[in-house]
Parts: sequence; C-alpha cells; structure tokens
Amino acid sequence: MTVYVRSLETAVPATKLIQSEARDVFAAQPGLSRLGSRLVNTCFDGAAIETRFTAVQELTNASRSENPQFYDPDTGLLLNPSTKVRNDIFAREATKLFVEAARAALQAAPELDLLDITHLVTVSCTGFFNPGPDYKVVRELGLSPSVQRYHLGFMGCYAAFPALRAAKLFCESDPNAVVLVVCAELCSLHVRTSNDPDTIMGSALFADGAAAAVVTARPGVEEAALLKLDHFETVLTPVGEDSMAWNIGDHGFEMVLGNYVPHIIDDHIVGALQPLLAKDPELAALPYTAIPHWAIHPGGRSILDKVQSRLGLSDEQLVPARDILRNYGNMSSATVLFVLKHILEQPLHPDGRHDGEAICSMAFGPGLTVETGLFTKLRQAAACTWDPGLRESAAVATLMPGQDRMTEMA
Repeated sequence: MTVYVRSLETAVPATKLIQSEARDVFAAQPGLSRLGSRLVNTCFDGAAIETRFTAVQELTNASRSENPQFYDPDTGLLLNPSTKVRNDIFAREATKLFVEAARAALQAAPELDLLDITHLVTVSCTGFFNPGPDYKVVRELGLSPSVQRYHLGFMGCYAAFPALRAAKLFCESDPNAVVLVVCAELCSLHVRTSNDPDTIMGSALFADGAAAAVVTARPGVEEAALLKLDHFETVLTPVGEDSMAWNIGDHGFEMVLGNYVPHIIDDHIVGALQPLLAKDPELAALPYTAIPHWAIHPGGRSILDKVQSRLGLSDEQLVPARDILRNYGNMSSATVLFVLKHILEQPLHPDGRHDGEAICSMAFGPGLTVETGLFTKLRQAAACTWDPGLRESAAVATLMPGQDRMTEMA
C-alpha cells in the first residue's frame, strides 16, 4: 500500500530575531567571563544563521512590560525566569502555532473535510501541559471528538520521523485513515545567559516554528499528493549518549550539545544510511550524489559540513538545509519538515524520472539517534501560505538612534 503526504505547511511566530543583534546583547551581559564573551561571538557568528523567530514577544525592543521576565530593554539585561514561567508561555503560545500549522495543512487539502481526519499526532519537546496540544488542535479546528490522538513528547530534533512513521503505519492498517501530523517547538523559551559552552551554543542556534502534514493512503489522493512515504529507519550510534541531551532545570530546559557531535555524525553517517538505502536496491547501487534531493536536519553549520563532506554531496544538494538554517535557525522537530517543504517548492527536474524524484532525509537527536527516511517527490508544492515579511513591520523593534542601539532580541 502506498502512503502519501497530501499537504505540508509551516508556520512561525510573529517576532523576528536578528542574529547579529542578538549576539551583541548576549556578549554584553555583565556575568560573562572573558572566555564566555569570546564564545558568544564565536558561536553566534559561526552558526550560519541570519534570522530566527520567537514566540516570546518580550524579546524585542518594541515590547514594554512593567514586570519583564526574559529581557529588560531599559537595562539591556537578560533575565532568568523559572521553568514554570517558561512553560506557562509554552502552553499559551505553542497552542497558537500547533493550530496555525494544522489549519494551513488542512486548507491545502480542500478535498478533505475536517471530519475526515481519523488520527492526530502532535510532537514537541519544549514544554508540557495537559490537556495537551493534541486536545487543543481537535477543539480549535473542530475535528471529530473521536479522533485518535497521540502526542510524542521530549524526543528532540528527530521526532518528526517517528511521527510520520506512525502515520504511515496507521494508514497501512486502515486504508480509510487520514492522519494529521503537527510538530511545534518553542526552543527560544529556554535561552539564557551563561558561561557554559553548551548553553551558549543553544542560544545561538535554537528558534521557534511549527510544521504540519496530512498523510493518507485513500484512493485518488495520488492525483494531488506531494510525497510518497517510502521507508524509515532508526539507528543508535555506539557513542554519543552524553554528547546530545535535553534535561529539565529550575530555570528552563537545559541543552547538552557537545562539540564532538559533528565528529560522531561524521564517523557514523554512512553506517546509519546503509539500512535505509538497502530498502531500495536501485538507490543503494548509486553514489550518494545521484540521489536528487537531501533533506538534512540542520542541527548546526558544522553538522551540515560534516554530512556534506562525508557523503560527497554537492553544494546544490545542501541548499535546502542551509537556507532553512540561515533564515529560521534550528526549530528542533519541525526543522526537517521545513527542509522538505523547501524541496517540494522547487520545480520538478525536466529530465527526472517519470515516477518522481527521490529524497533521502535524516535528522539527529539525543542518544545519539539518527532517524532516516526515503521519500518520493511527486509534484511541486505551492509556495508557503504565510509571509513573515507581512508581519515584520509589527514584529521588528524600532532601534534607538545613536551608537547604543538596542536590539530586537535578548
């Protein structure tokens, strides 16, 4: 049975962050050591990120609060709210992103009715509440109260793959199933000033965003479907358990992102791909460069560099991942779906195969876990349904005149 992605849409919060200005604020914090200040400049400048988005409106100069919790624009100080304060914001703001992305994906499949949705899979690792995102999506969108709901929590950057794999299994077991998959992450809730290299790296990389897909195997859907879900595989590398982790602290979630992670990926990426490509002997016989598209989770610039070098991929094959990293940062589980969306929005190659173009995709997360997927691009997707530029006039802070300009982001 062939299972398809009928639609794939993305969403980001309204508040836009400028990487260079964020760097200046983090580097100016009074608690930083000389080494910490150098690390801030190195990490922010080396991240290959220009802009990101955040659900925390307070992280702009345009926002004023009598009781600031994250950033005080009058003093330029980053604040350190409790985990409860951060999680309360997650419950409110993540709901908006879950619903926005889900609604966009459903609107992009107009032949399906809301009551056609049989299963809902929500994904997030940046907060908790219950009744959770799955409940909120059902209520806000008016889905059937009998929708089977599943929430994948705290899995990290690779979690979109287990969600899509579960959707594929649901459709294979029930040919009438229509599964809505929604990933939403508010990573920026957990940024803080610190001299710790992992914390600094997290503050330089992470951002907020959401993505949603409608997955089904119903007859006739292939006429409008964007992707075929072909195969998935999971591999745990033999090392790396302590190099990538996500823990709950008293002042937000604490990222462990060791500088050895790119080297682990470099050493084990070929072995992680072998069981996936073995599912398609025709692709397995080809050099990696012959696979048209690579949807790689941009966990960071150095990770993309290692993957490209080890697999011998061209600069063009890395464009989708690098573009998403540059314009949106690392949005954890939602990010690889942004990369897939980028690939889908490009025209089909005139000399491509008549049955579609192969996409090899991968994401990395705690463990160290490598999740991989093979997809087939069937047609070009419409451009994104939202335009961040339309929000920019309201979201971007008005900078103060003179040399001591404040920044958009804390």
